[in-house]
Amino acid sequence: MTSEIIIFFIAFAVLLFFFGLVSRKISDTVVTAPMIFVVAGMLLSPEGLDLVNLSSSSTFILNLAELALVLTLFSDASKIDLQALLREEKLPGRLLLIGLPLTIAFGAIIAAFIFKNITLAEAGLIGAMLSPTDAGLGQAIVNNTKVPKKIRQALNVESGLNDGGAIPFFLFFLILVSGEALKRPVGTLIVLAFEQIGIGMLVGAVTGLAGGWLSNKAVKAGWMEGLYRKIGFMSLAVISWLIADLLGGSGFIAAFTGGLITQAAGKIKVTEEEIILTEAEGSILSFAVFFIFGITVAARIFSISWPIFIYAILSLTIIRMIPVAISLIGMKLHTETVLFLGWFGPRGLASVVLLLIAMEDLKGVGGSETVNLAVITTVLLSVFIQGATASPGSEWYARIVATLPGYSHGGKK
Repeated sequence: MTSEIIIFFIAFAVLLFFFGLVSRKISDTVVTAPMIFVVAGMLLSPEGLDLVNLSSSSTFILNLAELALVLTLFSDASKIDLQALLREEKLPGRLLLIGLPLTIAFGAIIAAFIFKNITLAEAGLIGAMLSPTDAGLGQAIVNNTKVPKKIRQALNVESGLNDGGAIPFFLFFLILVSGEALKRPVGTLIVLAFEQIGIGMLVGAVTGLAGGWLSNKAVKAGWMEGLYRKIGFMSLAVISWLIADLLGGSGFIAAFTGGLITQAAGKIKVTEEEIILTEAEGSILSFAVFFIFGITVAARIFSISWPIFIYAILSLTIIRMIPVAISLIGMKLHTETVLFLGWFGPRGLASVVLLLIAMEDLKGVGGSETVNLAVITTVLLSVFIQGATASPGSEWYARIVATLPGYSHGGKK
């Protein structure tokens, strides 16, 4: 292990320890964990105190970031009752099936209009990378019981599933962009994209079914202790990721599908403790990703131009809000609810990981630096602005809800 990686681990471990010491105190403020780890990364970077010097494109960094997203995808998908979602949950279903594709399309169209040095495929890539939301950046909303349960659940379910929904679009545009650089036929690139998605889904489905079935059998037979079932559940995420990657598929699609299948299959029961263990591991890794993001930001923050900044503002507002409003037409929701759902779509872990992958795969390609800066600026603003407004925003919305006539669980009676 190189000295740079050792220093990274030491710095991150010390930061994680001290954050733990004050975590309860911080939870009562507008400061969030991602804010702290991003700022720490910026301060300790070569552009700051020069204590941590680690390339964001190193194999170690990429693997660490990918593992964080894999665990998040698997655990988020495992918490979703797919049958109930399709049968009853109209609100998150609309946000996912209508709002997500429209957000990608809006993001791509506006990126192509503002940035004259990028291709349509690169514009699509920006739209795809900035479409997943991260409920972790707005945890105060999810935990605020004053906010109607229907609204909290909608944001939570949306953020749990839209990263998995955005990844196929990301893969498609990433292959198109890299293929354009290599002058490969578009038809070949499209086939390759669908192969990656298809193989990933197949591996995830097989892993989820087989792993869950074997685990249940072992528990019923008295062969497996509770602790190792929890560990085994986490292992399924890694297994699906690595096997899919080995076979030429998308490990992210595999992890997401695997988590979804374990919950959707009738006889496979995933316990809360198993999910919590995976979430705990994923949280530590996500903090590491935000720390890495801070280092990445420090190297490029002075390259942010006005067009980039304007796009980031638009990404956090109309590019998200208009698709959300369109997707909710006919649901008889108050304007305040639509605005609330539109604003609290923070960009976080998934966008950062997809950014790191794109930075590695598209080195020197056309408008890749514009793509990088657009995503970096949007996520940076989201971490601080949407993170800081989560608690006061949820309190404001709760007060508004309490005064609206005929208002029940976020909608009109």
